[in-house]
Amino acid sequence: MTRILLTGFESFGSATINPSEQLARRLATEDHSADEIELFTEILPVAARHAPAIIERRLIELQPDYCVMLGLAEDRSAISIERVAINLLDFRIPDNANDQPIDEPVVLAGPEAYFSTLPVRAMRDASATIGIPAELSLTAGAFVCNQVFYRVQHFCAVNALDIASGFIHLPATPEMAAQAPRPIPSMSLDAMVAGLRVMLGVVVREQREHVSF
Repeated sequence: MTRILLTGFESFGSATINPSEQLARRLATEDHSADEIELFTEILPVAARHAPAIIERRLIELQPDYCVMLGLAEDRSAISIERVAINLLDFRIPDNANDQPIDEPVVLAGPEAYFSTLPVRAMRDASATIGIPAELSLTAGAFVCNQVFYRVQHFCAVNALDIASGFIHLPATPEMAAQAPRPIPSMSLDAMVAGLRVMLGVVVREQREHVSF
């Protein structure tokens, strides 16, 4: 079985829902044994002072093969698979703990950036083959999404943990777009679930090939 930790975020800012939380909760109710996946989920607070410690603790407890982190990017029209986490906190709005760091490092004296260790291109291509728009992105922003992406990569590096990890940004849902004060792109939650399912399938195949090799 391939052990996967899948994380989402609670709602934040003006949004009353977060598709990353909805998607994680949806997949948590499904039986993934036929795909040889043991899936663990965690909903993180949108709080810089709390989220990294929660996910790092789960990595130690679960020792997963993969950690796939999800978040919301309301201006995206496709599922965005992030390639790079940068060592920067620069919040455009306060987080849910009312903190708003500006021009601060995620990790003092840490590397400037980390690359995703997921098979990002294969994941993008797999989603496209079933008609779900997906893209590779070079910016995860500088909010809590980028922070947990960077901290997980750093945590695995400094503790020599054999855990591949990366971050995926999701578009708004149609319900969110209908309530937005300005026009924004959207994607149905069903489409996002289908896209993520095939992406997780790519991750499982990669692990099997690695073990076979």
